[in-house]
Amino acid sequence: MPIRMLRERMGMTMCELANKMGVSVATVSRWETGEMIPVTARLGALADALHCTADELLCLW
Repeated sequence: MPIRMLRERMGMTMCELANKMGVSVATVSRWETGEMIPVTARLGALADALHCTADELLCLW
């Protein structure tokens, strides 16, 4: 499931996810469009925030 769908499923805005992850809204946007992949160090926190596994996130790219 794409990051945007996972985020929306959690009822989170891009701004809320960005704040939770300590990144800019532009970074979240790039993750959602596939323009950029989160650094490995952030995968665990991103998976927790989106209530999925890091493996599920990695399958998106």
